[in-house]
Amino acid sequence: MSQNKAQLENWCYLACLLEATARKPGNVHPGVSFPDLMYVDFLRSARAIAPLLPQSEPGRIGETILNCITATRDVSASNSNLGMVLLLAPLLAIPNELTISAGIESVLEGLSVADARLVYEAIRVACPGGLGETETQDILDEPTGTLREVMALAAERDAVAREYASGFEITLQTAVPALQDFWNQSSDWETAVIRLQLMLMAACPDTLIARKCGRAEAEEAARRARETLQAEDFESSLQGLDRWLRETGNRRNPGTTADLIVAALFVALRDGFIKPPAPATIRKKVPPPFQAELSSLIYEG
Repeated sequence: MSQNKAQLENWCYLACLLEATARKPGNVHPGVSFPDLMYVDFLRSARAIAPLLPQSEPGRIGETILNCITATRDVSASNSNLGMVLLLAPLLAIPNELTISAGIESVLEGLSVADARLVYEAIRVACPGGLGETETQDILDEPTGTLREVMALAAERDAVAREYASGFEITLQTAVPALQDFWNQSSDWETAVIRLQLMLMAACPDTLIARKCGRAEAEEAARRARETLQAEDFESSLQGLDRWLRETGNRRNPGTTADLIVAALFVALRDGFIKPPAPATIRKKVPPPFQAELSSLIYEG
């Protein structure tokens, strides 16, 4: 397979746009904001990082991550995409002639201490929520291990870090196959993305919820997601899950699940597991006030 940088940029943008636009329970989308984060932040952030991510390559992954987070800070005051960028940068560094599954292990093994140092700086710039006291102190220190090694230390408490340690096991073995199935079964792309969110929450309790609210709360969110997937009245159950997730503001926001969805969408688009939606089907999901924020990338082939 051969993808030029314009194609990669397009797929990066589409992955971010589709995830942000789908009206997933508990997340920001065109109809719901958090006090410190709005849908427009995701649109602007996606437009900012899409041209930068294709510059990722072995030896420049940490640099690419920092550049993306710095560019995001120029368009959004909140952390809208740190987890997404952390997942996408190594995926973009895989040579064009290899599939993601064939190339990811070599890329992860090649990560360096310099990559870790730049990623620590990016995390400090992003100021993500949900970091505990020990984690915050770790980020304030200088890393002594490679980026993969330091990610492995956080793998138990963070699913993004776990992907680095496991060779993107959740993305490649769980999320992408499920996305492909939902994509083929669903009447539109939004339904497929929503069902993927529920499946991931059920299979892998969201680690952002766990860090903010405790493991028991993340397990309860997983149970409710599983019930919704199996519900006879899917729409009613989905609305009930959404209300429960929003009861405490953004504390039950399944944000790490959203990051995994972006990674799965990119892999599925890049390696041909799904076809990009027709531009008109994307545009109609974006309310008129946000239309001006859309990138022209969604209209390219």
